[in-house]
Amino acid sequence: MGVIKRNNVNVRGSGARAMIFAHGFGCDQNMWRFVEPAFEAEFRTVLFDHVGAGGSDLKAYDRVKYSTLAGYADDIVEIGHEVDLRDAVFVGHSVSCMIGALAAQKAPGMFGKLVMVGPSARYIDDGDYVGGFSEKQIEELLQFLESNHMGWSTQMAPAIMGNPNRPELGTELTNSFCRTDPEIAKAFARVTFKSDNREDLAKIDIPTLVLQCSEDIIASKAVGEFVHRAIPDSEMIILEATGHCPNLSAPDEVIAAMRSFV
Repeated sequence: MGVIKRNNVNVRGSGARAMIFAHGFGCDQNMWRFVEPAFEAEFRTVLFDHVGAGGSDLKAYDRVKYSTLAGYADDIVEIGHEVDLRDAVFVGHSVSCMIGALAAQKAPGMFGKLVMVGPSARYIDDGDYVGGFSEKQIEELLQFLESNHMGWSTQMAPAIMGNPNRPELGTELTNSFCRTDPEIAKAFARVTFKSDNREDLAKIDIPTLVLQCSEDIIASKAVGEFVHRAIPDSEMIILEATGHCPNLSAPDEVIAAMRSFV
């Protein structure tokens, strides 16, 4: 199966360098619609959907391949070869931050800079490490999702989005979660929330920008600071934006932060 069809890849813009956007759990490339157009004049922009999301080919889903984030990173490398990414800017949201970090290690030279929006290297607390959730909390969250996908989406999406004064944002994320294939969503959630990529951070050898929201129940400031400290050549900008999806709730702030970096 062609990579372009499998991941619903769309290439836009112009420019000598490319910028690829990777969405988070329960989302699709549409989540970048307020950010990506700002870079089309300077970059060849690449949008895609992880297998199981958006317009991707659901028949391409392989439970074994996608049982770790490395499987998703392999897809990004394949997309990169297909559209000839060299020294590109990788922009990842949420779990795709770590997927991008893995992809950069798998394909040296493909990416020249990383932008991480709301990253977390591990969601579960571990000794002195504060991920934001206990193992019991994550297991309860996953069991809730596995028993009631729609109910979980309706309850969790607005909390993840934050910005209760703008309920339309929570509704959009809820609808996005609900559109995702339930069985794939359950598996991807388990892979996401059980992942531990702390040791991978020190291996990142390209300039990295960490964009951290001032309040985020999924990836707290302490989590963002850990990611920043662990990546050798990184800088961190704390956004005024709140919630876990500033690409939707505060796109102008995200664009301004990215421009100063890329």
